[in-house]
Amino acid sequence: MLVQQYIEHISKVKRYSQRTCAIYQDCLDGFYAYMKQSCPDASETECLDVQMVRSYEVHLMDERRLQARTVNLHLSVLSGFCRYLIKNGILQSNPVRLVTRPKEQKRLPVFYREDSMESYMEETSASASEENLELLVGKDDKLSDELFLRRQRRLIISLLYQTGLRRSELIGLNVSSVDFSRKVIRVCGKGNKMREIPVLSSLCEEISLYLDAASSLIDDVYDPQQALLRTLKGARLYPVYVDRAVKRELEGVRGISGRRSPHVLRHTLATELLDNGADLNSIKELLGHSSLSATQVYTHNSIEKLQKVYNNAHPRAKNGGNNGD
Repeated sequence: MLVQQYIEHISKVKRYSQRTCAIYQDCLDGFYAYMKQSCPDASETECLDVQMVRSYEVHLMDERRLQARTVNLHLSVLSGFCRYLIKNGILQSNPVRLVTRPKEQKRLPVFYREDSMESYMEETSASASEENLELLVGKDDKLSDELFLRRQRRLIISLLYQTGLRRSELIGLNVSSVDFSRKVIRVCGKGNKMREIPVLSSLCEEISLYLDAASSLIDDVYDPQQALLRTLKGARLYPVYVDRAVKRELEGVRGISGRRSPHVLRHTLATELLDNGADLNSIKELLGHSSLSATQVYTHNSIEKLQKVYNNAHPRAKNGGNNGD
């Protein structure tokens, strides 16, 4: 089947992540299920034309009531599939290119206030302290387990907030990923692209103390090829584990309400860096964005903040600009 060949191509040749491949599979399966209803006896490409794509777009919007952003994702996946078929001489042209896509509403990144994060870091500092290590007595001790998990949750927040890592990148860190002498973390990002992220001395120390704590409860903690973050049973962390840790840690923190997720911490770092004078290219490299356009979305938050300062502080902005005019 052509879809399976394409999924294998993006997985093994383009090296897309497992999650991305699953999304592409679902999108293409959805399209072919719809097309089969209209053309039950047709081949995989016989009805793959502009009329079918337009009809499918209407189906996604009117019948499935998907948002414009999701509809565009489906169309983008289908377009990539068509380009693959053209490259392999199976299709003559890309019908998706002739279909007008729905307009998306711009969504500004959600982020936490700097003082809220500082408050959290200060309130949880005891969990990451060296003194706290003395309370860890070894395996099969409930208090030791709880203290370790508190330390681990705090480190998850610290890494996400201070480095801007994606959740998958955090999970993929090994012990060897941290270069304590150079104070950098080597990260394998999207498309297996490697980048180095500088870290503060305080974060290096927190990681080191975390490994000391883990060594009393988990085997082979200092093995360079082992995961940096592991469960009490020694397994690498998984997405739901990280999500739960972030939600639990940020619950009740002053100024933090609504969505509590790893990606919001990434947005928070980017916004703070931009507000404090970092240039877009540096933030782009830090976050591992493939293009500058992905980073530019953070400028909207900074411009809004600047406009508020301007309206409150500029003498001619006060009273609606009617100062003596």
